[in-house]
Amino acid sequence: MPVSRRTVLAGTAAAAALSVPAAPPAQAAPRAQAGPTAPATGASPTGGYRWRNVVIGGTGFVTGVLFHPTVRGLAYARTDIGGAYRWDEGPARWTPLTDHLGWDDWNLLGVEALAVDPAHPDRLYLALGTYAQPWAGDGALLRSEDRGATWTRTDLTVKLGANEDGRGTGERLLVDPRDSDTLWLGTRHDGLLKSTDRGAGWAAADGFPGTPGATGQGVTLLVAAGRTLYAGWGDSDGTPGSPNLYRTTDGRTWEAVPGQPAGPAARIPVRAAHDRHAGELYVTYADAPGPNGQSAGSVHKLAVTGGGWTDVTPAVPGAGDTFGYGGVAVDARRPGTVVVSTNNRWAAVDTLYRTTDGGRTWTSLKDTAVLDVSETPYLKWGEERPKFGWWIQTVAVDPYDSRHVLYGTGATVYGTRDLRHWAPRIRGLEESSVRQLISPPTGPAHLISGLGDLGVMYHERLTASPSRGMATNPVFGTATGLAQAAARPSYVVRTGWGDHGNGAFSHDGGRTWEPFAAQPDLAAQAPGPIAVGADGRVLLWSFVHWDGTGYPAHRSTDGGRTWTEVPTFPAGATPLADPADPARFYAYDTGSGTLFASTDGGLTFTGRAGELPSGDNQFQLAAAPGCSGDLWLSTKGNGLYRSTDGGASFTKSASCRASYTVAFGRAAAGAPYPAVYQVGATEDVTAVHRSDDGGASWVRIDDDRHRWGWTGAALAADPRIHGRVYVATNGRGIQYGEPV
Repeated sequence: MPVSRRTVLAGTAAAAALSVPAAPPAQAAPRAQAGPTAPATGASPTGGYRWRNVVIGGTGFVTGVLFHPTVRGLAYARTDIGGAYRWDEGPARWTPLTDHLGWDDWNLLGVEALAVDPAHPDRLYLALGTYAQPWAGDGALLRSEDRGATWTRTDLTVKLGANEDGRGTGERLLVDPRDSDTLWLGTRHDGLLKSTDRGAGWAAADGFPGTPGATGQGVTLLVAAGRTLYAGWGDSDGTPGSPNLYRTTDGRTWEAVPGQPAGPAARIPVRAAHDRHAGELYVTYADAPGPNGQSAGSVHKLAVTGGGWTDVTPAVPGAGDTFGYGGVAVDARRPGTVVVSTNNRWAAVDTLYRTTDGGRTWTSLKDTAVLDVSETPYLKWGEERPKFGWWIQTVAVDPYDSRHVLYGTGATVYGTRDLRHWAPRIRGLEESSVRQLISPPTGPAHLISGLGDLGVMYHERLTASPSRGMATNPVFGTATGLAQAAARPSYVVRTGWGDHGNGAFSHDGGRTWEPFAAQPDLAAQAPGPIAVGADGRVLLWSFVHWDGTGYPAHRSTDGGRTWTEVPTFPAGATPLADPADPARFYAYDTGSGTLFASTDGGLTFTGRAGELPSGDNQFQLAAAPGCSGDLWLSTKGNGLYRSTDGGASFTKSASCRASYTVAFGRAAAGAPYPAVYQVGATEDVTAVHRSDDGGASWVRIDDDRHRWGWTGAALAADPRIHGRVYVATNGRGIQYGEPV
């Protein structure tokens, strides 16, 4: 099951660290499967759909940015859960390169590393795999001869961890500068791998001395300095006898780099960059892999010929100011000019340091920075001014323009052309993890969204980032609930993880918000989904902890000023309001496979239909608009069920094999029933489908180029425009499609 990123926002508590599995046997070699990436079966309908992102701008952790060393204006970016992108200078935007990865390949939307070949400018390589946990699939290697337009895939038998601790460390994939057919891949649990046929086949690298440990880091970086290759090792304990940097000059024998720094501030090598003019290798270090948990760090440089090390750390933390170092980039045009980033610096906020004299003196670029976030206003996080950034573990200097610098953060890519004025360089890159979607029947906005990490947004336009940014009063991290009164659409409520309250309401359709006057004690530790009755008079708020523990819902009849527990509500279930009858509410108990209903405004619930599919808390219940008691139940691989009697009985659909989420939109011309949309499978392929005949038949409306991995969280269909549907993804933002 996909697990979304938990980005730490400014002012919020640090996210819990991911659990790390025990390492598998050392040097496990992957199995290669050469050949083109297999296309999905099925096709979009005649005429097809046009698919685009709803524009927010970034919204996720950009873990790597790389300028091509020999092609002006060409760059690539990788993200922790949202795929890879190519920057094209002409249109000045990012092009997504991995949207073709479908439902079964959701674990490949995280990019552990990328590599380019300086000798062959059109070649691009991606190492894919979001989680290295036992429940996740193995990784894969994609290789392209046309800058990511088409791919050839090799499936691996090792796991990669693009959304685990250490995901912002240096590129773990490298084209050997001595032979373009030779590639190196650093893994977390299986040591160093080598391919001699451009990634088609892989084997354990002979002679590599690193022994995988239990930290889940393994090889943290690969970099070439001339004909010498360096590999960072993240399983070191930081002592002089436990090396964290190895090198080879012949590709066969490896040795620990002599004299390397040690101690807590140099325990894990995060990134490295080679200044070929000065003959020096710069390495950033920290006491933890990051992006969380770093409290000490340093920057050192190595004279690659003489072998001497120099500590060139820009700043020593003061009292209460702890951080590590992250990104490092050298200026290809000016020897001794280097940019490094701090990381996990919450007291004084992260910065970039720049030197022009080989690290003898440094200047903080944050101190003179002018930030313009007008293109993506959410970056203010509800405050008057935006922050320079956090989770800065990648920095890139344009090899053709010394003053053109990019750096990635937990939410965006900032860029400058003069080292003073900075703005997001994010067009085309959308990485939000989407949880809820509403398409209102009236009002200026056609969409309101609930997001992981970013709360709720009101989309006045689909082609520009919301002008109000995140919903404020209060600001949320991850949204857990979003609901609109069916007969009173100006009234919207939301719930989520926040430092200053966990629930809010709007009387203007979601443009402005006020916090509930009070909230149940459970709200702070387990804010879950919420429902609002058709007339807006009753609120039902369910509670679910991060660990999945559910609690009974609470009910309010005074707009959130007072709340009372509903003991008969199935604990942890998602409440659903009937769209036509204010007295009716529903909830599906996945533990028992029973539909519960209330006919007294949510005061009491009783069981109705039972013996339905059970055991998965991500089954989804939806109600057809304008109809009382017309319920649709998506039960994943168990199929789609429908009730027309308020849940007293259900009939399983014969037209689809699997269903994950359902939504309703404007009916087709002359049709008596709303258009129905689902993410599901009518035959073999899990895809986005539409039915104009009440679910009797379905037409696939996505295509083999637009699949976006896992799309099972939410759908919304436009009640005003037939054919328009909004698809929630787990890392590629909100996609919307329209017939063409």
